[in-house]
Amino acid sequence: MSQGQGIQQALDNAPLGLFHLRAVVISGTGFFTDAYDLFIIGAALDLIKAQWSPSKVMLGLLGSTALLAAFLGATVFGRLADRWGRKKIYGVEAIIMAAGALLSAFSPNIYWLLVFRFIMGLGIGGDYPVSAVLMSEYANVKDRGKLVALVFSMQALGLIAGPVVAMTLVASGIPLGLAWRIMLGLGAVPAMAVIMMRRRMPESPRYMAEVKGEQDQAAANWSRFSGIEVNHAEAEPKPLPAKPAVAGKKVWRLLAGTAGSWFLFDYAYYGNSISMPLVLKGIEPHSSALTQMAWSLIIFALFAAPGYIVAFSKIDQIGHRRLQMVGFVMMALCFFVIGIWRNIGAHVVAFLVIFGISYFFAEFGPNTTTFVIPAEVFPVSMRATGHGISAGMAKLGAFIGVFVFPLLSSALGVSGTLLITSLFSILGALVSLLLPEPKGRSLSELAGEVATRPLVPRPRH
Repeated sequence: MSQGQGIQQALDNAPLGLFHLRAVVISGTGFFTDAYDLFIIGAALDLIKAQWSPSKVMLGLLGSTALLAAFLGATVFGRLADRWGRKKIYGVEAIIMAAGALLSAFSPNIYWLLVFRFIMGLGIGGDYPVSAVLMSEYANVKDRGKLVALVFSMQALGLIAGPVVAMTLVASGIPLGLAWRIMLGLGAVPAMAVIMMRRRMPESPRYMAEVKGEQDQAAANWSRFSGIEVNHAEAEPKPLPAKPAVAGKKVWRLLAGTAGSWFLFDYAYYGNSISMPLVLKGIEPHSSALTQMAWSLIIFALFAAPGYIVAFSKIDQIGHRRLQMVGFVMMALCFFVIGIWRNIGAHVVAFLVIFGISYFFAEFGPNTTTFVIPAEVFPVSMRATGHGISAGMAKLGAFIGVFVFPLLSSALGVSGTLLITSLFSILGALVSLLLPEPKGRSLSELAGEVATRPLVPRPRH
């Protein structure tokens, strides 16, 4: 590595190496936990219903309360990560996730379960901006989309782990009142592993150099983590011409694109995923809980998981925004076909294939890109804030989707509900037009289009 090269250039040009993989594993384990904790409630709800007989409103709250908390967690912790640093927030939100999952397993009644799921959701929300931003700030230009998408693809393992755990517990003959508690409590195990691993990961070198002005420490930390020597002399960012009004408009446009598209996607995705047992019950009313869990596993394993794999392997070739728009359009088409096929319940295999294809294009599309793009397009001093606001709005959309899905399906049936979901997917594709294409562009170049003046005062030496 050239001694005349600063920390920004060193990070942008570093060849794909073992330290990138370490960062993916550390960040991705948290995301596995997020996915397991959020989606396992879908399988647990059937068992909780048998024990506590909640109303439809309470059922909607049980499925969605963690998402509402994630809205707050992402927004608050994202801002704190820009003020206090990514590493400090990383440990705090993992502890909150572990505590919430463990306490949920010991809930004495349905009201305490709501409280504990809310606590857990705060930690999950906080994990979104920090995991994405930390990975993007360690990544090089060529592989940035792939690396951030790899972190997000750990969600696939969480999606598959949930039905596997649920099926194993139900099939083992464990009392159902104990089975759902074990399902929820197991979410604390990977969260505690995350706490241990993240202690070893240094602070983002871009954040230290550009926001804190600690170029020496940033270079030293990154050299220890990556094994690559770097001279910090040219790492300090140059001031940009002051055009605050234009900068403000550009930031709001970006937020409208990132938060708007993610909100629309999560309404569609989480409503379908957490309410999947309800969807499957609507298609085949006589199916057992174990059969529905098996179908969920088939959809996640045969369609969703390959979608994640193709997404992280092709995102930097296809383009991040383009992939998002294609995914939205294909989702809309699948939901529309299911919606207008009135007797699709008589063709369960056809339904599973079409519904599965919608999952493939969700993962090979906006489920991945709505996580990746907000970690790229904002300046470093507000990157976690921008991602946090976007993720928070997404989880608000997810909360609405999960809460209203049982109500809509009761009033309109599965077909009518999925027609509405199709409309949300079309809107997501249109809102994506507000975003730039980050493919092949450095974080500094993307930030330069937004921040026409420094967003934080430069340190005095």
